[in-house]
Amino acid sequence: MSPSRIAHWQIHFCVLLWGFTAILGKLIALPALPLVWWRMLLVSGTLLCVPRVWRGLRAMPARLLFSYAGIGVIVALHWLTFYGAIKLANASVAATCIALCPVFLALVEPWIAGRRFDPRELMIGAAVVPGVALVAGGLPGEMRLGLAIGVLSALFVAFFSALNKRLVDRADALTVTCVELGTGTVFLTLLAPFIAAPAFPLPDAHDGALLLVLAFGCTLLPFALALSALRHLSAFATQMVTNLEPVYAIVLAIPLLGEQRELGWTFYTGVAIILVAVFAHPWLHRGDRAEAGDLVAP
Repeated sequence: MSPSRIAHWQIHFCVLLWGFTAILGKLIALPALPLVWWRMLLVSGTLLCVPRVWRGLRAMPARLLFSYAGIGVIVALHWLTFYGAIKLANASVAATCIALCPVFLALVEPWIAGRRFDPRELMIGAAVVPGVALVAGGLPGEMRLGLAIGVLSALFVAFFSALNKRLVDRADALTVTCVELGTGTVFLTLLAPFIAAPAFPLPDAHDGALLLVLAFGCTLLPFALALSALRHLSAFATQMVTNLEPVYAIVLAIPLLGEQRELGWTFYTGVAIILVAVFAHPWLHRGDRAEAGDLVAP
């Protein structure tokens, strides 16, 4: 196969692995806070063993380091609310909420990047509203708090994606990931006394094994594969594949978790409307210049 075809399959594999993060979040018995803390600690601790990361840290200006650290706090809040939505509702609901991220990004990015607002993106935002209404209407009452937390998680994704895009070309990607996830670990450590006790229980064998899969199989491995694949793909091609993450997560949740028994037809109709709007975003922008920042997010 050609390098671009191989890269295309690599990105699909990465998105499939990312889709498993919601499934693992449901299977791991730990609450959201220790789950996210262990995931960030394992990944950032492993990256600190890489000499290239230390070279990047020594070369990084202090102001840039603090900027990435601030983004790391937002990443921690995103993962905390994402896994909170899974615990309060289920994996399908959390994945559906993440599909709202491009809509929030259309509103947040012009403000952060200082560019003009695009009316095409407002059209996408309007198209998502009936989908969200159907999703909410198709949920049991006890899951609606999880839906609200999931929507907040998608908003955090929009903020850290837009901020990362501004700073994407200023430091080594592995170093940036280490700074952001390391800062996220410290932030959650400081936050824990205010929301949980004991904050970080040692996982049992079952949860420990799944955490290793989550940290290395669904975080570090796809990150490395994506870096390699992005050398041969455009931003548009990558974004189209990445939009499949909530689809993979929902499809995987049906056989692995049996979540179709918890959700009605109105939920899946709403999901379909949201996904149509999400896929419309890159098609409306298919003639735009591909930017590296479109490809980077932890």
